[in-house]
Amino acid sequence: MRAHGRFRMLAAVMTCLIVASPCAADAWVAKMFSETEHDFGTVARGADTVYKFPIKNIYKQEIRLVSVRSSCGCTTPSLENKVLKTGDVGYVVANFNTRTLQGVHSATLTVTVEWDDKGVRRRGEAQLRVHGNIRGDVVFQPGAVKFDAIEQGTEPEQQVRVIYAGRPDWKIVDVLGASDMIEVEMNELPRSGDRVTYELIVRMKDSAPAGYFNEQLVLVTNDRQNKQIPLHVAGRVVPEISVAPEALVFGEVAFGQQVPKKIVVRGKKPFKIVALNCDDGCFAFKTDDKVSDRHVVEVLFDAKRDPGKVKETIHIATDLGKSYDATLTAYATVVPESSADDAANVVAAPEADGAATASGQVQSVAKQ
Repeated sequence: MRAHGRFRMLAAVMTCLIVASPCAADAWVAKMFSETEHDFGTVARGADTVYKFPIKNIYKQEIRLVSVRSSCGCTTPSLENKVLKTGDVGYVVANFNTRTLQGVHSATLTVTVEWDDKGVRRRGEAQLRVHGNIRGDVVFQPGAVKFDAIEQGTEPEQQVRVIYAGRPDWKIVDVLGASDMIEVEMNELPRSGDRVTYELIVRMKDSAPAGYFNEQLVLVTNDRQNKQIPLHVAGRVVPEISVAPEALVFGEVAFGQQVPKKIVVRGKKPFKIVALNCDDGCFAFKTDDKVSDRHVVEVLFDAKRDPGKVKETIHIATDLGKSYDATLTAYATVVPESSADDAANVVAAPEADGAATASGQVQSVAKQ
């Protein structure tokens, strides 16, 4: 009897562990998400409606995003940046299906991740939720405004038609959310019965800074029940000024040593470098005083700070204006002088990226 009792007790304990294991896994996976629910709101039919849930690896082990599935055909999920080292960020992308559906819809996205536990793969899951209302009476053509790789300093434009079918007195009264880099022009086309059509011209300003942008315009209507309709605007402004290399790696530098590196700054038209600076006083710069479409800059790293890793952003200002400034990141690792000498006697140390920031005084440009 005692043996049977012990067996039943052991079986009960094992059952509890098996049942509890997924819950524990879900908990540690959920901790990597800063948010687990998103409301798309009320959107037009055919509108590009996408949301990205960020997932950050807060653990020492490497995390791999394995899969994601949706409980409803109203949302198509996908994964971005599937392999996450410590501190890396990936994304679970939720694409709301506005082209074939209408009305109120919701979906649960189940995300599966795994990590290597000394050769054994461990898995866990987390659940995300999305919901929204797809209007059947308003259609966007196309579903979003997309500016793909536009040149800095230009003013490209895109057109979007907003088509409404319903009340004959329906109208768009305002457009909100336009930033300093975007302007919107709205024209109403001739009405036909209960069909109302607007043509929106979305134009980039020539002062738009370089880089990716992701914004949302809001169309304000006289509809009391669904007053606002979002319109997605995204793209990339290609910089006028480019720097090569984009990352400057000094590797391991012994305390007290100075190491020079060179970068090339190019432009699509002649320009002059008026300043170079960063927040770390360990960096100094030498460049020319000419107006040219190509400049060679010497960056000198002086390892006069405490041993450790260095990661600093170098800012390059030109006479073309603030919108045409450029940046690059410099990495270095300051090591004690004795450690560097010992390493040199054995084998040359490979260059290593830095991961920590440092602060100091602003270093102004030194002219040759």
